[in-house]
Amino acid sequence: QVQLVESGGGLVQPGGSLRLSCAASGSIFSIVVMGWYRQAPGKQRELVASMSITGDTNYADSVKGRFTISRDNAKNTVYLQMNSLKPEDTAVYYCNAVNIATMNRGYLQLWGQGTLVTVSS
Repeated sequence: QVQLVESGGGLVQPGGSLRLSCAASGSIFSIVVMGWYRQAPGKQRELVASMSITGDTNYADSVKGRFTISRDNAKNTVYLQMNSLKPEDTAVYYCNAVNIATMNRGYLQLWGQGTLVTVSS
């Protein structure tokens, strides 16, 4: 069974930085897309950034130039470096993985449990 385990959330002051990590556990052959979504109170979940297995990236306009996504395919891990954080970045951040191939079966999409990022002075 594949699970996504996130870490790295917390409280940070405006202008500060945080780095989120998400590791996929299990006998994984490949994960086509890994990414991060976020959901603020009262708002819909939205894409923050994603990265394909070939390295193609996609960012929300609101985070371009401030956030950087990266992944280690050998470790099935995706990272999100968040710089110049703003109060409006406050949200629960969810790791997402799409088209996961394992030894026993394939998964169309999986989500992590979420990690809270709070940007406040």
